[in-house]
Amino acid sequence: MVNQSNSDLKVGLLNADTVAPVVPTANADVRYSALGLRGSRIEAGLWAERRRTNHNVTIPHGAAELHEMGTVFNFELAAGRPGQYRAEVDDSGTPAPFLDSDVYKWLEAVGWELSQTPDRSLADLAEPMIDLIAKAQRPDGYVDTFYQVTRPGREFTDLQWGHELYVAGHLVQAAVAWKRGLGDERLLRVAQRFSDRIGAELGPGRRELICGHPEFEMAMVELYRTTGEARYLELARTLIDRRGRGLLGKCRHGSRYWQDHEPVRSAAEPAGHAVRQMYLDCGVVDVAVETGDRELLDSAIRRWDSMVSNRMYLTGGLGAHHRDEAFGDAYELPPDRAYAETCAAIGSVMLSWRLLLATGDERYADLIERTAFNAVLPGLSFDGSHFFYSNPLLRRTSVTEIVEGNATTRRSPWPPIACCPPNLMRFLATFPDLVATTDADGVQLHQFVSGSLEAQVRGGTVRLSTTTNYPWDGTVEIEIGQAITEPWTLSMRVPAWCSRAIASVGEAAEKIEGGPGRIEITRRWRVGERIVLTMDMPARVTLPDSRIDAVRGTMALERGPIVYAVEDEDLTGGDSVESMEVDPATKFEVASALDTRLGDLPSITFEADFRADVFDKSMPYRDSSEAATEIPTTGPKKVTALPYLACGNRAGLGMRVWIPTRTRAR
Repeated sequence: MVNQSNSDLKVGLLNADTVAPVVPTANADVRYSALGLRGSRIEAGLWAERRRTNHNVTIPHGAAELHEMGTVFNFELAAGRPGQYRAEVDDSGTPAPFLDSDVYKWLEAVGWELSQTPDRSLADLAEPMIDLIAKAQRPDGYVDTFYQVTRPGREFTDLQWGHELYVAGHLVQAAVAWKRGLGDERLLRVAQRFSDRIGAELGPGRRELICGHPEFEMAMVELYRTTGEARYLELARTLIDRRGRGLLGKCRHGSRYWQDHEPVRSAAEPAGHAVRQMYLDCGVVDVAVETGDRELLDSAIRRWDSMVSNRMYLTGGLGAHHRDEAFGDAYELPPDRAYAETCAAIGSVMLSWRLLLATGDERYADLIERTAFNAVLPGLSFDGSHFFYSNPLLRRTSVTEIVEGNATTRRSPWPPIACCPPNLMRFLATFPDLVATTDADGVQLHQFVSGSLEAQVRGGTVRLSTTTNYPWDGTVEIEIGQAITEPWTLSMRVPAWCSRAIASVGEAAEKIEGGPGRIEITRRWRVGERIVLTMDMPARVTLPDSRIDAVRGTMALERGPIVYAVEDEDLTGGDSVESMEVDPATKFEVASALDTRLGDLPSITFEADFRADVFDKSMPYRDSSEAATEIPTTGPKKVTALPYLACGNRAGLGMRVWIPTRTRAR
């Protein structure tokens, strides 16, 4: 329960200097504090390249598409312009009710970008949208173009599918970005008025309802953290504690779809729509750390543990079902039918970051790394203007090309339901915030990039610079740029994939060895002192749990934090990824990339056989009497695997992560 008074919460509450999406208050029960986007800079390497493309290409592309698709125009309609609402419609003819959120996520991305890199051209794209949103808001504070234009008078009558609170949550997060990053309160005023309108309708002691798509809860906590107004925290807690009581009624996918089947505090495993579960648990962690509610925090940790142990793809992707975009049963992880929505992966990173701040457990940083590289980055093309909504681990060579919907076999310049593109934009805009943290003892380095860090430690300022070619190389160099007189601790994560890491310190190259977890060095650091962290990074074979029936008898390749895949584009002689098989004991070598038009990405080369199965064309089965007959193969042939994050950027369709293993001699 919230046990502070509103006036108490406003005293010494805000961490006003931290520019970041998640900023727990000074009273929050957290282990680490974020450095924020001004305390962490990324200056070179893969993440710098992806962020530069986001700034120069993806965000401007998003603005153009939001105008082209009519999403911005809908705000003009709500502000009084005559015309017809523009939105994708489902098979019943009902237009999508949540498109405002795409504008808000785009604005959030721009707010964070401008806080790091001023750019008049981006500001000129964003500011008219902010003015338009303010004009569209009704005098009573309500602003939702779907209801204002197509359903006037029916506000808060379809909490199951109407997405009103979901949309409002994204408005709040955009407002927080512009307030924290730029000191601009225009959106904040709009967001507070709408939030207060929602609170008057659905808050404590009001109508006992919840939204079918969680998101508003974490936004309310961040609004509390930004304004110091305790009513927003209480509203978030109230909505979380209402969930699981069947308030949403019947659902065509079952009540698990929107996490209304069991109270949050007792639910043991993730369920239903994967994005909704991730966003819900983000709010759960936020409320828990601000109220000191350990039971609530433990429930989120319990579901995270369950998710990682039996409902997560090797890439970190989430969601085994297309129909309901949902988690499946335990170990139900088909590679070809994986939905693995980009938004779900981003939600996973958001949740793991909150759990890392709350607990200090490096497991959460490990999952951020796996998911960011292998489940988020694949959603954006190398050119920055094409997107995957779903990210399967197998695309068949022989499949009919799918060009419509959210499960396309090629990236789309803008999908009909465009939640993922602006989500990618805000993710890339805020990635520097995930690199490092600070606490009373020192600085913790969680993700490895080339850049600079600034943190407050023991009342003084510490500055570090980092240089690395990670994730392609396992060496990270750290140099002390500014120190304090007292000893402090530098903590460096040793990833779960790394069996052995060595930190060499100072001119004498004092060596400290460690395994998965972290290496911590406490000393009185000197300006100019250097630390070199070296992590072994061989190619390695990964085998699936035998309970994952869909990939039993296969293997995958990983190197460092990167999952690899084979594409038809890199095979010869008409071979396809569908007919591959490999001996797990074969030699896997790290090599330079071929001419893939994807840049200089390390590849893994190995030898594989290719089956030439002969079956009766009427049925894809063979009689057991033929079992002793050797299946013809061609090979061995040299095969090149590339990082999964690079897949889908070329002409070929076929791709696979899990490769069948050869079970008998050729």
